[in-house]
Amino acid sequence: MRRRILLVDDEVAVLLTLKAVLEISGFDVDTAASAREGVSKLHTREYQMLITDMRMEHDVAGVEVIRAARAAVYRPAVALLTAFPVADEDWQEMGADRLLVKPMHTRVLLQQIEDLITSHENKLSTMSEVESGGAGVPRALPKKVAAKSPKKASAGKPVANKAPASKPTKKAVRATNSSAKKTTKSLEKRKSR
Repeated sequence: MRRRILLVDDEVAVLLTLKAVLEISGFDVDTAASAREGVSKLHTREYQMLITDMRMEHDVAGVEVIRAARAAVYRPAVALLTAFPVADEDWQEMGADRLLVKPMHTRVLLQQIEDLITSHENKLSTMSEVESGGAGVPRALPKKVAAKSPKKASAGKPVANKAPASKPTKKAVRATNSSAKKTTKSLEKRKSR
């Protein structure tokens, strides 16, 4: 499964270049040319990672995108991409997991993205296990992923499951509710006979 990244930057040259580099490296990349468009895309699709510029419509437009990503149920990794370096405590307070300073060598950028996604997936897996009471199967995993037998790693520790958390769609919830109503009506008819 290709991991999906949302890239938000108002410089078209940066968007097109990074999109091409990331797609060649095996990522599925969506782009947004403004903070507003980025926030909208975060609400319509799920991403494993967000890479956003800081200065777009205004000097801190990237913060709006980061906030939207942090509010998303699927919890993507967040990288702040900027040509204007920011102090560590500042970008961390904004909610970013990593600061990427442009321009950057392609190999270094790809390695940082891979490292961030991997560490973020491991963090989410650990959080899911803690939330589920340490039962070994994260609560947020889809049923077919949870049904698989856990892999073993060296030293007897289970390997973190890297499946993205999923949430039911509105259509699935409606179908479940409809099915429950039909079952209830069927039981009521049987009782009245």
